[in-house]
Amino acid sequence: MTGTVTGTVTAILLAGARPIPDPLAKAAGVAVKPLVPVAGEPMINRPARALLDHPAIGEVIILTQRPDAYAADPATAWLATHPRVRFETGGQGIASSLLAMMDAGALAFPALLTTADHVLLDRAMLNQFVGEAQGADIAVAMVERATMLARYPQSRRTWLKFRDGGWSGANIFWIGSDRARRAIALWQEVEQDRKKGWKILAAFGPLALMGALLRISTLRGGMARAGRRLGLEARLVAMAKPEACIDADKAEDVTLIEAILAAR
Repeated sequence: MTGTVTGTVTAILLAGARPIPDPLAKAAGVAVKPLVPVAGEPMINRPARALLDHPAIGEVIILTQRPDAYAADPATAWLATHPRVRFETGGQGIASSLLAMMDAGALAFPALLTTADHVLLDRAMLNQFVGEAQGADIAVAMVERATMLARYPQSRRTWLKFRDGGWSGANIFWIGSDRARRAIALWQEVEQDRKKGWKILAAFGPLALMGALLRISTLRGGMARAGRRLGLEARLVAMAKPEACIDADKAEDVTLIEAILAAR
């Protein structure tokens, strides 16, 4: 983690609720998915501790529509009183909430964004991501298919196929400067109308669109070119640990995560 200054990175922990009730939350009888118990405690506790325990992380912002739910639960009440944790009430979209925070001056850069269901997040992942994302305006963590299947051959995921492999998201993002708002604004458009996805991609130019359709582009090169089109530096961080793309999204994910935690 060369060049990292202690406590200079703001962490944003997404802990919101979808408009449609989450099946895990419903089955567990809790108000929001991040309160679902995994290995004996609400899933949000583990990524929150990983962030707070990391020397690069300063403030942790929990973005949620229900800050009251965390303060009311005895197992997560510590978050509401922690001196380095701040709750921000989010809207219905992640991108719109981030833009609102940026407009209000409520977000210090650089910032790292991750999710409350990233239960396996640990120091090694954060070391790699912060180390490789530094200096970029925006960076995205991904896991390559061969990395995942070498350790978890039974894992079923949706893979984005490019010339440099198949990739799956790791739910860790870097917002390095205010210039990142250009990419976040595009994200907001896709959130509002997913049918615009191809139109957004086409905005990067016909070569980018053809590259995606024909799978002739590498993901690394494509991200860098898209960033230049927006006037910012965008990077892919290829995560070394396959666990980086295992989140607690379904009941079978929770079972796998609990087995991994038990083995640790």
